[in-house]
Amino acid sequence: MTRFKKTILFIHRWLGFISGLVVFIVSITGCIFCFQDEIQDAVHSYRKVEVQNKPYIAPSILKAEALKGYKGATASYIYYYGVDRPAGVLVSDPKKGLLYVYMNPYTGKITHTESPTTNFFIIVEYIHLYLLLPANIGTLVVGISVIIFVVLMITGIVLWWPKRKSDRKRSFTIKWNGRWRRVNYDLHNVLGFYATSVAIILAITGLSIAFDWMREGIYATANLGKAHPEEKVVFKSDSLLNGKIDTTQVINKTFLAAKAASPKAEMFLIYDDAAKAGAIGVTAYAQALHYYESDSYTFDKYTGKLLNRTAHKQKSVGMKMNEMNYDIHVGQILGLPGKIIAFLASLICASLPITGFIIWLGKRKKSKSKKVKTAVHRRTVRQHLPATK
Repeated sequence: MTRFKKTILFIHRWLGFISGLVVFIVSITGCIFCFQDEIQDAVHSYRKVEVQNKPYIAPSILKAEALKGYKGATASYIYYYGVDRPAGVLVSDPKKGLLYVYMNPYTGKITHTESPTTNFFIIVEYIHLYLLLPANIGTLVVGISVIIFVVLMITGIVLWWPKRKSDRKRSFTIKWNGRWRRVNYDLHNVLGFYATSVAIILAITGLSIAFDWMREGIYATANLGKAHPEEKVVFKSDSLLNGKIDTTQVINKTFLAAKAASPKAEMFLIYDDAAKAGAIGVTAYAQALHYYESDSYTFDKYTGKLLNRTAHKQKSVGMKMNEMNYDIHVGQILGLPGKIIAFLASLICASLPITGFIIWLGKRKKSKSKKVKTAVHRRTVRQHLPATK
């Protein structure tokens, strides 16, 4: 082995020790999360409703129903997930914390209420994002480990890449009929090679979800450094009616306006932050439970006046790239085949710290065995040497 490869091996090995456990946890939780929508649809009846030939219940009514019985609670997020799916209201209660209230969008009847801390897949997501540590600490630990993992994948390719063309064919396959140590070695190297490109994409999109600097980097790179100041503007109310009128019906007006402007949208998110006066945001998503293609609207909170509309087609390449992060990260950007690819890649990534550790243990035992044999050989030689005076 050349000095260069020895250095790469040293880096690869020790970075693997540093990040291995976190990479395993993040990868296995990502693997579990890939099909969370399909699994929850299969086991939870409240995630589906019967389609009715009538308009949705107004968001103000959904909000009022969701807040009944929760004194002092607020609700800033209202979701319409699709014609065959429930509406949802995110309630923030001072005593019970965050609650998801699911309702029939045609009748306003509450069908299910749950805390995020009781949903298995939300818990898995929290582990994936920050290991259930305090968010600022956990996100940093996961982020650093993911960056190390990207370096590991690159150094792994350098170590694995065969010098001779004659060796390349066997380097791309697993020798299943070999000894178990050889099979483990091939699982680490061959599967690692095949998963590298997908794993790096998953890592970059994950970092983009977690860190502003990665999002900004993707935004600037995709836009080739061109600035789009219109996409950074924060719109606020210019109305003098603050506190002077009942804004209950304004939210209904904004929803109807967005629905009329994006008639093909399947899912809507209404954001009405109770803590900040000024604007109501409505996002219209082209496909239910997919977040890539959307039109964004900002309305005056007191008059319902449209302050800004950004259609998907108007968005810069950088903004589109950032908005497709989640769909790429879980594989659903390519539909079911994409989810299967993301699932398998995550599973392989979870296996790499294990197979790599087994390889290291094997080499360590082999090295110790070699030292013992050398020492025994030296003693034997000394014993058979002629005695000297």
